[in-house]
Amino acid sequence: MSRVISEDKVKNEYFKSGEYKIQSWRHICVHKSDHKLVEYQLGVAPENHESMNNQVQEIAADCDQLPERFIRKEDEEYSNITNVGESCPTKIPVIDVSLLASSHSELDKLKSAVTTWGCFQAINHGIEGSFLDKVREVSKLFFNLSAQEKKKYLREEDSLEGYGNDMVLSDHQTLDWTDRLYLTVLPQDQQKLQFWPQNPTNFREVVDEYCTKIELMNEAILKALARSLNLEENCFLDQYGTTSSMMARFNYYPPCSWPDKVLGVKPHSDGSAVTFLLQDKEVEGLQVLKDGQWFGVPIVPDALTINVGEQIEIMSNGIFKSPIHRVLVNSKNQRITLALFCMPQTEKDVGPVDGLITDDTPRLYKNVTFSVDFYFKNYQQGMRSIDACKI
Repeated sequence: MSRVISEDKVKNEYFKSGEYKIQSWRHICVHKSDHKLVEYQLGVAPENHESMNNQVQEIAADCDQLPERFIRKEDEEYSNITNVGESCPTKIPVIDVSLLASSHSELDKLKSAVTTWGCFQAINHGIEGSFLDKVREVSKLFFNLSAQEKKKYLREEDSLEGYGNDMVLSDHQTLDWTDRLYLTVLPQDQQKLQFWPQNPTNFREVVDEYCTKIELMNEAILKALARSLNLEENCFLDQYGTTSSMMARFNYYPPCSWPDKVLGVKPHSDGSAVTFLLQDKEVEGLQVLKDGQWFGVPIVPDALTINVGEQIEIMSNGIFKSPIHRVLVNSKNQRITLALFCMPQTEKDVGPVDGLITDDTPRLYKNVTFSVDFYFKNYQQGMRSIDACKI
């Protein structure tokens, strides 16, 4: 038997009694007085929860009033920050990836970029602009499919992979104004092909090729980051283990008539080691937090926007900064992006590199194992996973 109850009811009535068992993020089993086991779904009733049955793309197409679950909350958005920066092409660092192996000055620019901004625009990275357009095209073609066709790839409840919107962990949770397609892309033997679109027909071929190229670039970036700190160039890669992984997140941000009241993605930092973002070719939306101000990340032709994640911040003992960022939406235009999250082997601990620990620079983080569950539980609560890793 399944019933819908509120999170507060669970906490106030059942949690205190001790008569509960957590089964997953959204299900709790409570032993009633008649000793029968009753399953409750943690969340709000369907009539009050607009995203239970519809994707954001469908809601946006037929919406004359903004559903309350999408309205931004100040306490989730670093409400002490009042300034909002415009796009700053001269401020977001631009790094010529082709020079990192030969130019000390470019290596210094990389170090400066990731210690101050935590991100940079990568140019001359070896991936042709025409191929990036092909990646954008298969993404766009998928999101342009009918709702019925896309729903063939719906993620399962309490699972990340597949098509859908926010995983709902709480009836207090603010929902992002976006639909996503999450896929494990590497290692290939862990791909769940039931969630991979068969239309467009070249989707898998294009995505596999793109991810292979990004995997090589990720290795080059990690080696360059190590060299910029005068460390052995494989010291970050050595923490990856033998089966590093890569997740793809295809993002669709529908137009919204109330763009100032919603967010495409709430403020967060990534739980990856390195994240590679292929931006929309025309519509901006990404903002990065620096020095108490939000700065727009501009579109640079044929560039990839790269940011370090929390795992590299830990490995570098806090020298490299995983930036807090968010996504705004547009009132008239859709925006489509693709983020690739490069991560170490999930069963392997990561920690500060020994060569960075001295009497003057003591260890700031514990050795930790990052999991997707650990990261998203913190994200939906408006917290950074890395804060739980500090000594």
